[in-house]
Amino acid sequence: MAPGPLGIPRTRESSGTAWLPDFSPMYAMHAMAGPWQLMLHGRVFAQYIDEGSDRGAVQPGSVNWIMGMARRPLVGGELLLRAMLSLEPLTVGECGYPDLLATGEFCDDRGRLHDRQHPHDFSMELAAGYERALTRDLGLQLYGGLAGEPALGPVSYPHRISALANLFAPITHHWQDATHISFGVLTAGLFGRRWKLEGSLFNGREPDEERFGLDLAALDSYSGRVWYLPGDRWALQASIGRLNEAEAHGPEERRLDVTRATASVTYHAPIGPDGYWASTAVWGRNDADGDPASTNSFLLETTVDLRERYVFFGRGEVVEKTGEDLVLRNPALEHEVFTVGKLTLGYMHQFGPRWGLLPGLGVSISMSFVGDELEPFYGTTVPVGFALFGSLGPAAARLHGDHHRTVPPAHRPEGHPPHGPAAPAAGPAGACAGGGTHFAVGGGSCVRRSGR
Repeated sequence: MAPGPLGIPRTRESSGTAWLPDFSPMYAMHAMAGPWQLMLHGRVFAQYIDEGSDRGAVQPGSVNWIMGMARRPLVGGELLLRAMLSLEPLTVGECGYPDLLATGEFCDDRGRLHDRQHPHDFSMELAAGYERALTRDLGLQLYGGLAGEPALGPVSYPHRISALANLFAPITHHWQDATHISFGVLTAGLFGRRWKLEGSLFNGREPDEERFGLDLAALDSYSGRVWYLPGDRWALQASIGRLNEAEAHGPEERRLDVTRATASVTYHAPIGPDGYWASTAVWGRNDADGDPASTNSFLLETTVDLRERYVFFGRGEVVEKTGEDLVLRNPALEHEVFTVGKLTLGYMHQFGPRWGLLPGLGVSISMSFVGDELEPFYGTTVPVGFALFGSLGPAAARLHGDHHRTVPPAHRPEGHPPHGPAAPAAGPAGACAGGGTHFAVGGGSCVRRSGR
């Protein structure tokens, strides 16, 4: 796990071309096959959800995804291949799982979806990337695929450490990071050690309800994004994009063009030798052609992991949604904007690791805030829901090291010492080579953690 171009640690990598703070855990299994470096990420939840209220629903199911990565040297740089898949079309059904106040996309059986989160497509990512140093201080990154994530929005929620134990999609998803599955993406970027400027051409149309296909179309949407990492614990981004024919609420309805702007701040910090605190704040704004007003969203989420065993998490959201988004079925309310919110708190207890995996059991409680105007539709102004779940993903034993310890002197940012503190021994498996925060998985292979 040597650093990437310009000495950038692998822990920074996340969804698409997005960046996490350098100090990020990576839950992954790692192996070598000749010149190829192989990694496997993933997360499987088995859940029972009861979202309460007159619009809530009860459902058992499974939210899940798995991601394989392969990397090798190529022409003075590095080639990266990725495939990310999900069985959610089978495990939560074609209309998704209960998630009060979630909106977006449609299902033939229900028309416009409301108070449910649509399933991920089977093909969440089928993409390739290439990056290399152009000079001592400047690098080039190229990325593209049949399914991938353009340079728009924060790290998508399935990959955020701050959302690690929360199985629910945010109700702000379609204002912030819904383009993490775009069927057709091309991205180019220039980066330094602490910054990146990138732009994308992509297919901005929301996927249809046929979740096992590739909804390829013209790359007529575009976006730009800038990243700045002031230190190992911080990642800041701002982005804007134009999504052509983005929103479709039914197979016969006209798609609307959307201009989306976002900004986010992510902070990661260690807690003791084996824990961390991860938090993300996001603002997102949609300007949809034909709507009477722009709508804004705000999200703040956090996860505290103590000793890789006791995991506490929370998410608070506020978003403006029209009566059409909420499917109120009242023409007089269709274009009225309502401010709604949701607070989710939860706990997950992890066991193991066992056979290279880390199982967990958890519970979450949610409170939604809909206001007096929406009480007739929900039966209450503060619907309460809960979820019971099991979780399974790759396990690792934490070995703290210094992120700059193996960065070549020519690439080490000014002001950092030539050597950080020595990493502890890796126990029976021996010490891990390479810089950054290290982890030993299974029989002692050295890996880093990143998003889920």
